[in-house]
Amino acid sequence: MSVIPRRALIALAAVLPGAAAAQPGRPVSLVVPFPAGGDTDVTARFLAERLSPRLGRPVVVENRSGASGTIGALHVARAAPDGDTLLFAPSTFATAPVVLRRGASYDPVRDFVPIALTTTAPLMLVAGRSAGIRSVAELRAQAQAGRLTTYGTPGSGSPMHILGQMFNRAAGIELAEVAYRGLAPLVNDLLSGTIALGYVTPAVAAQHVRADALVPLAVSERERSPVAPDVPSFAELGFPDLVFPSWSGVFAPRGTPGEVAASLSAHFDAILAQPEVRARLAGFAVVPGSGDPARLAAIVADQFGRIGRVVRELNISVE
Repeated sequence: MSVIPRRALIALAAVLPGAAAAQPGRPVSLVVPFPAGGDTDVTARFLAERLSPRLGRPVVVENRSGASGTIGALHVARAAPDGDTLLFAPSTFATAPVVLRRGASYDPVRDFVPIALTTTAPLMLVAGRSAGIRSVAELRAQAQAGRLTTYGTPGSGSPMHILGQMFNRAAGIELAEVAYRGLAPLVNDLLSGTIALGYVTPAVAAQHVRADALVPLAVSERERSPVAPDVPSFAELGFPDLVFPSWSGVFAPRGTPGEVAASLSAHFDAILAQPEVRARLAGFAVVPGSGDPARLAAIVADQFGRIGRVVRELNISVE
């Protein structure tokens, strides 16, 4: 995975302003490996609107969904490395290759060039108000007493599923996963009391937490997150290995010329530095990132390696 140092990005972009616009007027395809309308798609379209005038070219969001996001990622991995086809991916990009039983046919570290870390956010463990659980200690006590037996996720093999199994092991409990088809039905069942516990994102939980309909118990960070400053981190609660942030980022195919990658990174760095952009992303309950590709590379390598080992140890796999 080739990474351009951040300190070189702005200088390169100034010297090579047309490096990512070698084909004037030809659209740049920003591939989102999930359906239109979801959090990843909304963020991609928001940033694409701001990237287009900087490149002097249309930036078209192309949804290529399926197989936990691996269909879209594989399409970009096989694309010409000329800056015309980019991937906008969430954190499943790094974990799907080790979760899918049949593999993903791509290596997230080897087959892509990191361009920009656009957002980060923790995963959040929440309880429905009717469950009567107000802390991780209470959750653990109920689980050990057999009064709590399941937790919900937006799908088997998702980062939330992996985090749930990691917490089971760390806390010495055995809660069974109930896999939903996305976050919306999971949140609905948490609100109705159909299920007591679930792993979600702050974006979908925020309004319900404010209304005291969902109780936030912990976030998957080493420290408290700016998007949920009143919620303790798992590390703070005595589970230091439960660091599993979600994120979104932009990637180019392996072999993309360094000057093209650097120019794109610098454009994203400039976009993400704009106060109105940062404010809008913060409104999505995420932490705005930057064009720094080195941090994105480090996160991908950590999740593909460390989380991959956990997935294999816990025998987590899906078709």
